[in-house]
Amino acid sequence: MRLLRYGAPGREKPGLADKDGNIRDLSKVIAQIDDSLLAPRNLARLARVKPETLPIVRGNPRLGVPYAGISKFVAVGLNYSDHAAEAGMPIPAEPILFMKATTCLCGPNDDTIQPRGSTKLDWEVELGIVIGTRAQYVPESKAIDYVAGYCVVNDVSERNFQLERGSQWDRGKGCDTFGPVGPWLVTTDEITDPQTLDLWLDVNGEARQRGNTRTMVFNCARLVSYISQYMTLLPGDIITTGTPPGVGLGMKPPQYLKVGDVVTLGIHGLGEQRQRVVACAAK
Repeated sequence: MRLLRYGAPGREKPGLADKDGNIRDLSKVIAQIDDSLLAPRNLARLARVKPETLPIVRGNPRLGVPYAGISKFVAVGLNYSDHAAEAGMPIPAEPILFMKATTCLCGPNDDTIQPRGSTKLDWEVELGIVIGTRAQYVPESKAIDYVAGYCVVNDVSERNFQLERGSQWDRGKGCDTFGPVGPWLVTTDEITDPQTLDLWLDVNGEARQRGNTRTMVFNCARLVSYISQYMTLLPGDIITTGTPPGVGLGMKPPQYLKVGDVVTLGIHGLGEQRQRVVACAAK
């Protein structure tokens, strides 16, 4: 299934994308797509609904984060060896973890707001893992059993905030609109092997990132298992798994986003995103 939510911020309705890309309204079947729906038994029940029996949503509605109820937004740094090389950093011996603020979450096509004082706004296409079952001390061999599905994430970053003022990654990763997620949550029955997915990102129509999840340093099962040793993962928690090479920081000379730029990105089987960079509104 390709689950989604559509509508104005704070008033999103549940839906799904059918095989032809139409949005189908799920509001007569379920009240909301949230963390409680992600349990295996609930997803299995929803999977019995035939998309062709649901009404098509007309027009081009805004898409929100595909589900509600995200308690943690866990991120992994330097998880592609070629990205670590372009950043001039060693390949980590263990996963590098940091947190993105849940207040940075936004829809896949919402504007990216350049924060006040920002000078080095960057992009990172990433595979997101969505937890479906409470996970604590999970063995790697069983880790994918705890996953509800996958999604596209743009780990928007401000490198000056992140690296040049005391190297505090959370500070450079959690600004408002720095976490576009979606367009869909694609359940594991459709993505049976998350380590074979092509990723891409363009800026103003020019290619920037091209990669495949097979080149991850730590694969999805390893990440879920590892993180569950240090924090309990709850249904709805999202792990964004690192980015392939081609970020602005790694270009020679570095290139960063400016107001008016348009970022498009996607992952095979998981859909596409589009964000326009806008200035922070004065107050």
